[in-house]
Amino acid sequence: MDSVESARAALAGGADRLELCDNLVEGGTTPSAGMLAVCVENVALPVFVLVRPRGGDFVYDDTEAAVMLRDIAAARELGALGIVTGALTSPGDVDEYLTRALVDAARPLPVTFHRAFDVCRDRDAALDALVRLGVSRVLTSGGAATALDGAVEIHRLSALAGDRLAILAGGGVNESNARELVLRSGVREIHVRCADQMVGRSYGPGNPAVRFRRMPDIAETTRLVTDVSRVSRVREAVARAGA
Repeated sequence: MDSVESARAALAGGADRLELCDNLVEGGTTPSAGMLAVCVENVALPVFVLVRPRGGDFVYDDTEAAVMLRDIAAARELGALGIVTGALTSPGDVDEYLTRALVDAARPLPVTFHRAFDVCRDRDAALDALVRLGVSRVLTSGGAATALDGAVEIHRLSALAGDRLAILAGGGVNESNARELVLRSGVREIHVRCADQMVGRSYGPGNPAVRFRRMPDIAETTRLVTDVSRVSRVREAVARAGA
């Protein structure tokens, strides 16, 4: 979720928790302190905060690591109940030194390692490392373009993880494929956005010569907002799968 509006829609649709982030065009970055504070105050769900200082790769220098540690401290103070983060080395392994520091900074909050996991060169070794480092959950599409495409691999990873950590299936999950994903992968948790375009408020005729958005296929004042009914349909689909 990247707004209070979407967070409220997720709650109304039956979500169990929120992952709050910003800049979804880049795959998500750390939300503002104000956004987190207002979500915690207004949405009666556990809020997990994405801690990612920028878009692009997941290899961070010392300055970026310092930003991430400060963001975790701020998130804890503002009432977050979980942290979502991840860091890799240049060869494509889990950055164990930084990840340990992030997990330690988050304690006692649980830490989810995000889909940086899907670009690790050896997912089995990465999973073992994350268990060793005290990570509670891994968000993954099984290394595929979507979680449904990677359902077999997600099932294998779940078996490998056992009760050592939870596997959270994410990537292209929606109301049309959630049931099949759960049945094929065996996961108990899925990650969805379920957003639709919403036409924003107008400010007069505007100025067609001026454009702030870098997505030409979406109108300048349109935004993506989580849809209550879509979240509800995901809940129903998962329930039919017995999860």
